[in-house]
Amino acid sequence: MVRPPTARSAVPGVGRLGLLEPSAAASLHQLGWDNVESIPVLWALSRAPDADLALHTLIKLQEQLGTEWAALDSAIRAETSLRGRLFALLGASSAFADHLVADPAAWQLLRRKALPERGELIADLLSVVDAVPEEGPNAGPMLFRAGASGPEVVALLRKRYRDQLMLLAALDLAATVENEPVLAYQVVGRHLTDLADAALTAALSVAVARVCKDGPVPVRLAVVAMGKSGARELNYVSDVDVVFVAEPADATATRLAAEMMSVASAAYFEVDAALRPEGKAGALVRTLDSHLAYYKRWARTWEFQALLKNRPMTGDLELGEQYRAALMPMVWTASERPDFVTDVQAMRRRVEDLVPADLRERELKLGHGSLRDVEFAVQLLQLVHGRVDESLHVQGTVEALTVLAAGGYVGRDDAANLTASYEFLRLLEHRLQLQRLRRTHTLPATDDEEGMRWLARAAHIRPDGRQDAVGVLGTEIRRNAVRVRRLHAKLFYRPLLESVVKLDPDALRLSPDAAIRQLAALGYQAPEHALGHLKALTGGVSRKGRIQALLLPTLLEWLGDTPNPDAGLLAYRRVSEGLNDQTWFLRELRDEGAIAHRLMIVLGSSEYLPDLLINAPDTIRMYADGPGGPLLLSPQPEDVARGIMTAAARYDDPKRAVAAARSLRRHELARVASADLLGLLDVRQVCRALSSVWVAVLEAALAAVIRASEAERGAPAPADLAVIGMGRLGGMELGYGSDADVLFVCDTRPGEDETKAVKWAISVADRVQQLLGAPSTDPPLHVDAGLRPEGRNGALVRTLAAYAAYYEQWAQPWEVQALLRAHQVAGDQGLGVRFLHVIDKVRYPVGGVSTESVREIRRIKARVDAERLPRGANPATHTKLGRGGLADIEWTVQLMQLRHAHDVLGLHNTSTLESLDVIEQTKLLDATDVALLRDAWLTATRARNALVLVRGKPADQLPGPGRLLSAVAKVAGWPNDDGSEFLDHYMRVTRRAKAVVERVFGE
Repeated sequence: MVRPPTARSAVPGVGRLGLLEPSAAASLHQLGWDNVESIPVLWALSRAPDADLALHTLIKLQEQLGTEWAALDSAIRAETSLRGRLFALLGASSAFADHLVADPAAWQLLRRKALPERGELIADLLSVVDAVPEEGPNAGPMLFRAGASGPEVVALLRKRYRDQLMLLAALDLAATVENEPVLAYQVVGRHLTDLADAALTAALSVAVARVCKDGPVPVRLAVVAMGKSGARELNYVSDVDVVFVAEPADATATRLAAEMMSVASAAYFEVDAALRPEGKAGALVRTLDSHLAYYKRWARTWEFQALLKNRPMTGDLELGEQYRAALMPMVWTASERPDFVTDVQAMRRRVEDLVPADLRERELKLGHGSLRDVEFAVQLLQLVHGRVDESLHVQGTVEALTVLAAGGYVGRDDAANLTASYEFLRLLEHRLQLQRLRRTHTLPATDDEEGMRWLARAAHIRPDGRQDAVGVLGTEIRRNAVRVRRLHAKLFYRPLLESVVKLDPDALRLSPDAAIRQLAALGYQAPEHALGHLKALTGGVSRKGRIQALLLPTLLEWLGDTPNPDAGLLAYRRVSEGLNDQTWFLRELRDEGAIAHRLMIVLGSSEYLPDLLINAPDTIRMYADGPGGPLLLSPQPEDVARGIMTAAARYDDPKRAVAAARSLRRHELARVASADLLGLLDVRQVCRALSSVWVAVLEAALAAVIRASEAERGAPAPADLAVIGMGRLGGMELGYGSDADVLFVCDTRPGEDETKAVKWAISVADRVQQLLGAPSTDPPLHVDAGLRPEGRNGALVRTLAAYAAYYEQWAQPWEVQALLRAHQVAGDQGLGVRFLHVIDKVRYPVGGVSTESVREIRRIKARVDAERLPRGANPATHTKLGRGGLADIEWTVQLMQLRHAHDVLGLHNTSTLESLDVIEQTKLLDATDVALLRDAWLTATRARNALVLVRGKPADQLPGPGRLLSAVAKVAGWPNDDGSEFLDHYMRVTRRAKAVVERVFGE
């Protein structure tokens, strides 16, 4: 006989409820909860942070309450809010569980739905000691005299304080069990602070009764809160830091302060007065004048940082306000002290070093990615910028982050992330302290699974479908610690902080006279014009204007170290206005010091780059450092070339295709020029990158025109077409001001009419030249085919056979020499290679070049030296045609190739530098001579490139001594800004190279 399946009980068992104690089932039966009517209660109990602890405490409460248990049991069943508070409290805190068992009738306190206001808390604590307002000449709204002041008041105050603390904890924890409102972090911190103020007010009333028995209080005594209490962000269990101000600071005042501390420390929490002048070695009580004298003369940086959070809390509030009013101006000017920023940074490191290494990852308060990281970063920013911005004069960490974000000192996302992480860490800290009402900031050890599970439940962390609650908690702890550490480093070690503290506050406010003085001191030649730029940048009340005002002190200082600060500031204004709608721009400058610093170097040194950066703004993001170094170095030329051709291939319209190619070229030019100017690329790398992007644009344009032509014809192209690079393009050694010298060669496809094919090829080549040469804001793209047979009078495109016939019959020595740098760069690869094979017989003749040809080359060289140099040019400093300049070196190398390439295959090379390497390896010239030629070529190329970067247009003539020469020298990598030294070095190098050139050409 088959038995029917047993129906599952509707009442959850102890296992389903998560109860682990063996006595759990019996306990539920004893409470009368093991029935259907109690199911909601059972499930609520299961959600308690520690359900076994809660159940154990409930059994004790039942025993203590006796016949009154029924009222509590009925309330638990009927009042969801009470149930949530009670179960959450008993499961989260063994200390409050014991407190409630000791006075079981106190459960009624948990029925209260709202927290008491500050005034009610003060009245409640004062009522415990029957306090009444103090009378006499020193009476005030927060000074009372206790009616009961014997030893018994300590226990009474402790009980009442714990009751109030218990109510807050229950309301704070209730959401972990039932669907109750979540108390915000700031609400909890402020209520704890109000409770501390009430507690110390009651303790002071007892001190008054004990010390001043025979008459009114004869002194004025202000109790000033410091630290977390001053900022109204206290923990559940925390020392309360105070400072005492008295008039007069006599024995009575000292006894009052000491007695208050004694009563409060015994009844509530430790009261710590160590933040007073001279610390624990100093007088407990001082007059206001004594405090002022100390802070004016002796106080250290950290003491002003501590004063940031001072707040009159009880006693003589008027005196406390006088103390605050007198000291805060010192606080807001403390950042003007020498080494202020470095002192604060060093103190944070010292605090962190005090934490044992094995606890740094578990220490919520002082470790890596901890609460102190947030607080130190926020306080440093407040102190640096608060001297001119009163909106930053707030005390709480979260409030400060809010106003820092509103003022643009911190990014909105960074502020939101820091706030979220700070509140998460404070939540964990609160839960850890509630467990046993002990002052702790240390997370359970990673292998303490029970402790981590309790903390996860107490912090209302639930499984996420992939991890259990413990796993989610661990992930959140790590994520927030990393986020805090990253943002702490980003904000706390900002280079702009150092610059801001150096500036006169009047200059920060843009007071015209002060600003002009400051600008002149920084090296600006026209400070009045510079001030106009500053006003334009910071004008209005927009957030961008505030961020500019924050950035400019640092940016102005960095620009002051560049060759032309005035032009740099104008360029920065143009870039800022050009990127006005780019929300990331100012954020990146503010948050990434490397970006801002490098941008100022670039703008203060170059007229070539500002327009490029306006039109290719993403390049500015690449000024940052990545894991492998500067991001400017991350793209490889071959990858950029591939990207240009891929982007252009998406379009059928040649204009759009070329526009896409030019856009990417613009980005690459901006990247290469920036990296070059910042000293991140050498001459060879710059030339190869510029040549590579030129080739890619040429290839993309040619392919686009051919595609369009084939679409228009409705048939394939009638000929293959190749582009042969000549000159520096053929050698892959282009500079910023170089044109692209090319030859166009075609080959008629089978079955096509040659005349029509050549005509088609000419139309394609002409279209490519037009598209690339169209006016643009970018540096020009001039495709020059002037080196073709018969020069500009000859056909733009010839067939391969026509080239072969021409070079075999008519090639002049200079044309043969030009062919030494011919190399396939675009179009049909096979045709280009066949062209090179054809001209190899011409440029590398068997037996070497003839004596007559060498004589002709010498004659032409002499004529070039005499006639080609521009009128008025200085032959000693003309980088291209001057003595020992580029032309001299290149002609010398080409003469060696013409003479020896038939024997030395390594000289079948279009690169001047690589050919020099072969000449040295084969000992065709002495290694010393080769080194002189190489050094001259590199020096002249570097100088020529620097000229373009500085002036913004192609130029070959180095300027005479002056500011422009100094700028060229610096951009060319000269170690100082002495342009005359650079010029002397240039002439020395080229003069030595010229001697080698003359020797080679004279042989």
